[in-house]
Amino acid sequence: MRWQPSWSATVNRRRAEPGARPSGAAAPHRVRIVGGAWKRTPLRVPDLPGLRPTPDRVRETLFNWLGQTLDGLRCLDAFAGSGALGLEAASRGAARVLMIERDRTALAAIRDTVNRLGAGDRVELAGGDAFVEFGRRAAAGERFDLVFLDPPFATGFAEKALARLAPLLAPGARVYVESETSVAPPPGFELARAGRAEQVHYHLFVMANEAAPALGPAGTGADEQGVNE
Repeated sequence: MRWQPSWSATVNRRRAEPGARPSGAAAPHRVRIVGGAWKRTPLRVPDLPGLRPTPDRVRETLFNWLGQTLDGLRCLDAFAGSGALGLEAASRGAARVLMIERDRTALAAIRDTVNRLGAGDRVELAGGDAFVEFGRRAAAGERFDLVFLDPPFATGFAEKALARLAPLLAPGARVYVESETSVAPPPGFELARAGRAEQVHYHLFVMANEAAPALGPAGTGADEQGVNE
């Protein structure tokens, strides 16, 4: 599979409008793990332009959907940014988490947190272009049960990543996507859950015609909805 180098310039920096942080996103110094073994652990997030950590309440909703524990799952956080999603998964029992981040400053901050938590045996960090890593990991036969896609906004990377994930997915895999707009399920996927928090649209996709673990209940808030229940 060929990867277009033009994508690599902004792959792993989560960007909104220049200098803006979407409403509902926590300030960098207030980001924390919200559940699991490391609950309430603060995350050191550098104040980089456009860095957009997933808000606490969105992560709470996501892990209500997934179930509070992820024991034994192999997870991929493809555009790690603050590290909030991948570290949340590790806190909740994931057996392995691969986090890909292009920005060196952001990656160093994630590494500091991983070292502070003593999580190096379960969390692997990779610097560089996420799409290049997709190809390399697929060629090595790596497969994942749960994938987080929270790429830079206004790039189209969410749709491009969804179209290229199939070789990396284990049977019954689930894919979580954040975007500035609603994202339609690509061929081979079904939309299981969706919600919106201010300017952030979030979605949980499951592979069509695959047996996946049961999902938790959809939230009762006006910004959450269950699909295909």
